Amino acid sequence: MAMEDEDNNAAVVATNTQADIKKGGDVGDNGACIDRQPDMVVHQAGLKQTAGRGSRSGPGAHSATGIRVLKRNMKRNGSRSCMTRKTRFGSRERDWLKGDTQRGCVCLYGGMVDPQPPATGPQTSSIPQTDLQLVLCSTSTTVEELCAQRDGPGLYIQLHGDLVRRLDPSERPLQMVYDYLTSMGYADPVRVQHEAANSDLSCLIRFYSERPVNADQQERTLLKGVFSVRKGKTQLHKWAERQVILCGTCLIVASVKDSLTGKMHILPLVGGKVEEVKRRQHCLMFSSAGSQAQTYFVNFDTLADYQRWHRQASKVVSQTVSLVDLSCYSLETVPEYLFYCQDITHLNLRHNFMSLQGPGGLLNLPRFSQLKSLNLSHNRLGVFPECVCEILSLTELNLSCNSLHTIPMQIGSLQSLQTLSLDGNHLNSLPEELGGLFQLNSLGLSFNNFSHIPAVLERLSAMDKLAMAGNRVEVLELCTLVRMNHLRNVDLRLNGLRLVKSESLEAVSQVTQLDLRDNCLDSLDLSPVCNLETLHCQRNQLGTLTLSGFTLRMLHASSNRLTTVNIYPVPNQLTHMDLSQNLLEYLPDWVCDCRKIEMLDVMHNVLSELPSRLLNSLSLRKLLAGNNRLQRVPDLLDHVPLEVLDLQHNKLSELPDSLFYKALNLKYLNVSANTLESIPSSSQAEESLSTLQELYLTGNNLDENCGAVLVGHQNLRILHIAYNQLLSFPASKLSKLELLEELNLSGNKLKTIPSTVSSCKRLHTLIAHTNHISVFPEILNLPEIKLVDLSGNELTEIQLPDSLPATLQELDLMGNSSLMLEHKTLNLFSHITTLKLDQKSTSTTDSLSSSTPWNHGYSEMCGQRNKLCVSVLAVDHLRDSVEACYGIFDGDRNEEVPRLLQCTMGDVLCEELQHSSIDSVYMCNTFLTSHRKLGMAGQKLGASALLCYIHRETSDPGGCFSLTVANVGNCQAVLCRDGQPVPLSKIYSLENCTEEMERVKLSKAIITEDNKVSGVTCCSRLLGCSYLSPWVLPKPRVHTEPLYSQDEFLILGNRALFERVSYQEAVNTVKAVRDPRAAAKKLSSLAQSYGCKDNIGAVVVSLHIGEDSCTCEPPVSTSEPRGPPPATVPMAVTTGPSDPSNLSSSSGVVTEFSSETSASEVGSEAGSTASDEHTSSGSASRPERRCSLHPTTTLCGIMVPGPAGSGTHPGLFQRQPSCAAFSSNHSDNGLDSDDEAPLEGVISNGSKLEVEVDIHCCAFQLRSGAPESPKDLDLEKRSSDYRNGKMRRQNSVVVSATNGCLLAVCGREITDLKKSPSTSSLFGKKLPNGSVVAPEDSHNLIEVALEAPKKKSGYFTAPAQQDPEDQLIVPPSLEQEVREQLRGQSPLVTGISAPTTPTSLKDPVWDHPHPPAFASNLVPGPVPILQQEVYDTAL
Repeated sequence: MAMEDEDNNAAVVATNTQADIKKGGDVGDNGACIDRQPDMVVHQAGLKQTAGRGSRSGPGAHSATGIRVLKRNMKRNGSRSCMTRKTRFGSRERDWLKGDTQRGCVCLYGGMVDPQPPATGPQTSSIPQTDLQLVLCSTSTTVEELCAQRDGPGLYIQLHGDLVRRLDPSERPLQMVYDYLTSMGYADPVRVQHEAANSDLSCLIRFYSERPVNADQQERTLLKGVFSVRKGKTQLHKWAERQVILCGTCLIVASVKDSLTGKMHILPLVGGKVEEVKRRQHCLMFSSAGSQAQTYFVNFDTLADYQRWHRQASKVVSQTVSLVDLSCYSLETVPEYLFYCQDITHLNLRHNFMSLQGPGGLLNLPRFSQLKSLNLSHNRLGVFPECVCEILSLTELNLSCNSLHTIPMQIGSLQSLQTLSLDGNHLNSLPEELGGLFQLNSLGLSFNNFSHIPAVLERLSAMDKLAMAGNRVEVLELCTLVRMNHLRNVDLRLNGLRLVKSESLEAVSQVTQLDLRDNCLDSLDLSPVCNLETLHCQRNQLGTLTLSGFTLRMLHASSNRLTTVNIYPVPNQLTHMDLSQNLLEYLPDWVCDCRKIEMLDVMHNVLSELPSRLLNSLSLRKLLAGNNRLQRVPDLLDHVPLEVLDLQHNKLSELPDSLFYKALNLKYLNVSANTLESIPSSSQAEESLSTLQELYLTGNNLDENCGAVLVGHQNLRILHIAYNQLLSFPASKLSKLELLEELNLSGNKLKTIPSTVSSCKRLHTLIAHTNHISVFPEILNLPEIKLVDLSGNELTEIQLPDSLPATLQELDLMGNSSLMLEHKTLNLFSHITTLKLDQKSTSTTDSLSSSTPWNHGYSEMCGQRNKLCVSVLAVDHLRDSVEACYGIFDGDRNEEVPRLLQCTMGDVLCEELQHSSIDSVYMCNTFLTSHRKLGMAGQKLGASALLCYIHRETSDPGGCFSLTVANVGNCQAVLCRDGQPVPLSKIYSLENCTEEMERVKLSKAIITEDNKVSGVTCCSRLLGCSYLSPWVLPKPRVHTEPLYSQDEFLILGNRALFERVSYQEAVNTVKAVRDPRAAAKKLSSLAQSYGCKDNIGAVVVSLHIGEDSCTCEPPVSTSEPRGPPPATVPMAVTTGPSDPSNLSSSSGVVTEFSSETSASEVGSEAGSTASDEHTSSGSASRPERRCSLHPTTTLCGIMVPGPAGSGTHPGLFQRQPSCAAFSSNHSDNGLDSDDEAPLEGVISNGSKLEVEVDIHCCAFQLRSGAPESPKDLDLEKRSSDYRNGKMRRQNSVVVSATNGCLLAVCGREITDLKKSPSTSSLFGKKLPNGSVVAPEDSHNLIEVALEAPKKKSGYFTAPAQQDPEDQLIVPPSLEQEVREQLRGQSPLVTGISAPTTPTSLKDPVWDHPHPPAFASNLVPGPVPILQQEVYDTAL
């Protein structure tokens, strides 16, 4: 029976029993087939026969049903319920799937959850693993139909590894998957069909054939067993076997063994005791509280039971109230034993799927006679459960986020109710009966659909707060608040308010706090609110603001358009005022009359002066006046209590002479980005009383004379004096700053750092990049030193102590071209977490690097955070063509997701470029695929991501370049065009994007007061954080910008950078520096000096687009090369210092060899050829230098620069090991984790992998000699056009020569590795700690090859092995030429074996489950838009 004949309701199931599969084995041939039901077919296979309803067995089974048994070999890859697939569906299944995009595959998992590793001891491997079924069905197939076919009780769904919900019979699983993928951002139905079958998707959405069993969850909800029990402390009672239950707050002991009939003994444990009985082994004594306490002794059989019961009972007895917390347990009903606990007063059932019916359903909750607090939020109820209105003792009820549309009138029966939370529903009205709850003092109505304030609230006299944020109230009538004379606090943020009306003269005297943030107000007059104490009106469009000042204490009005603020009378109670990011040209006079003002923020205005009375205020402690137009600061007339003064980004040429000795309490001063030439003295006398701790002087015109003044501030902890005119720093002065912890001297003209820096014993950070320092400072003896940045200097050598401080974590020595380090020095640096060094460069590599129309530099700084949560991706040569890729990833508080994105996103982009040539498609799919590949790490963690791709248009390979930018979150890209910034990205934060705010509100997310979704993130789009779906999505914004000769450079930065540095300042900074690396460093240093404390990431890409930047040179005539003629020489590779631009600035681990060639074979092959072939030397080895505007000829992805082999690029490397916990199903490489020895540096505990990631910047390029004849050139060109542009060379060997040492590696593998942006440098020396150092002349590549790990797993893996059925397809017209070419090949190279008969092109959609990661054919030309590939799926 052909699969094409099945209708849309057909379902095919292929099962696999994981526990019975042995290493190296396959599934047996025996199996059973279930009889065909109407429109349904089931396939089953396994090592053991599985019989279902009406099953048949034996040889006749196949003929009876007409369906063959499908065999599956699926092995666990080391993580929770993740499978790698080695087989594919049969032809009939594939044809059926291709017939309609509404057909697809659903993975059904069994009910056994993977065991968690125990706290101590080895893992338990005897527990059976999860079974998996592959179900082929259509989008119209319902759960009821699937269950009827499988004879199963039901199906369950789990989203993001979180809660598990039972599916309704009418729900359609495949349609749910399709809807989920569409909401993520996938648009192509064919791509959606492929993604639905991908194994990685199980970390986002997963179906179970039965409810998963979680032992840990069962332990926390219910413990029971039959144990020896004795009642009372005396010996009068005997030990007896009884069933014992620990549920909720009570210990329940049955009267008879193995039965719950008869009398039940209930022992309340809250406030009681649980103690160990030392006289008996594994025995606990349970005692209740009170004067008539009862005691039970329970003797457990095993230590595990004893510990489990002791742990859970200890939690209960420690409670002060009878609280039972069953939140987040995926419960449909509460445990029936819980109803024995009649002392329960607080019951938390939040985040479950509670149903009304059943023994433990909501209808039975009135049985709790003493219940006071009930939390049923996030339960998908849909309707208000009227049964809770029968619990008359309730004082607190939470029904938030349940999609409620109405509230029943029975709510009026809860007369004791004091708190009612109805946030996050669809309510637009309230019943009149609610007004009868006179004790109700807190009512939550936020994020509903109210268009006005309900009138029933006027009767709730005990309610003092109106919480209606996130509704649809567009007009606020103050007369409504007058009638509600019991309200004190009104929260109407995020309502779209456009008008506040005051039609009557009656004052609103009772309201003291008013929150109107994030609305659409253009003017605001709240003078009738006469007793207002606190007002929040940030992020509106206010031009004028009028308030009453009688009782005003705090005013927050930032991010508006205010030109004036009118407050009458003078607010003498005002202590805190924020007017930043407005249009104020002057401060109102009443500000100086405020007697109690302590904090004033007027940053980012257009102020030209500060009133003298303000600065001399006797109450002002914090003044933030940066980013204005101030030209002078008034003199201080008397001692003032000022503690914080920020005057950065003004036009100050001097500071008041009396500043430091009149403001003796000053602890923080920031005057960066001014024109200061000197700073005032710290004291009039010899002895200084200064308490200054942080001083920021960056970006001024200070010289070395300022050092004599700084010595007076002996309490300084942080000193930033970067980018001034310092020629030196007085040694005697530096020695007196003994408390100094952080010193930034970058961007000056220093030739040395005084040796007296060793006196600063507390110094942990020294940043002195971009100077002229030639002698390494004496800082490695400091006990607390953590970070040393001396990049961009003139260092020649380093004098090291015998041992380095254990605290040293980062050492940056890049940009010191004359610095030579010995192996002994490098080994001494082996423990440093981050070591940045330059790569040794050669003339050949210099000429190659100049052939690209762009180059980059980057900077990553931790700031004052303990870890670096920002990662950078930089690839100057993508896919061996004139393309580049740059990205930046900011994880905010986590470092795992940025590291994983850094290691995978370049590969994903290269793969997606093979599937589509439409920018919005391949960029969007790159983000969505990367989101999926995060696996378990992306369930709870996330990151902002920005990716830039420079390329030529596919339709015009020789035309202009274009820049395609995609981003989620708040990382940004800015292009400098004619000296002006051109923003290319969109900030996806709730504060900056109105449409995103509306989308999140419509999906009923709870947005906290700090504008964070569920209090987690302010971004509405991220990679990761899938548990916040559908509020937070991974779909990026994609924008393509043509590049012109006027485009000078591109800047990428994270949120922290552009919060402190404006677009225009960033452009001006880079234009002044020019060198990309130094410019990126400067941007980061400026952001730090401007007050940034977070991680900072910056990438600067210098662009040289245009004909005038052509760097081509004519070919150099060469002498006859030594060795065999080019026609018989295999592709020669000259491996020199590696090029960082060939892959990300931090990527992967050491490159892995093909499993087809062992390290010993590599060594033997290299040794056998070392004496036979050498690379050409002298002028013959010099390649013809070509620019990207006139690129060299490309053959099958191999660039041919000239008649001889060429070298690789100079570079640098960086090592930043980190531990990233992630699911191993991120990479479906077709290998089993049990087949080989464990990979060094990878620790698996059964549920996650910890991988030491070596982040560096080394790569190699593969160059080929010129073809012997035009005929050969044409052959290779034409051959590469078949099989979707992939040319498979399975047996060819590439020989690499460096200084006489040759390395033979499988040609196909080295080509794949070469193309991957996330594979690391193979040809580098690996230090003991895993760092990779560029090879020097004495390095033997064979030694390096032997050090490479043999195992492939997880993210860091070469492309999967080709399927044996995959063959190179050569048209008949070219067969003769291919055979002639093969005869002329070198003996080292086994030619391409063409098939004896022409093989027709197969549809690649379902035929090839494991395509190579990157296309081999990179000849410029249009990519077929309809090209289809399988995407690491189960198919």
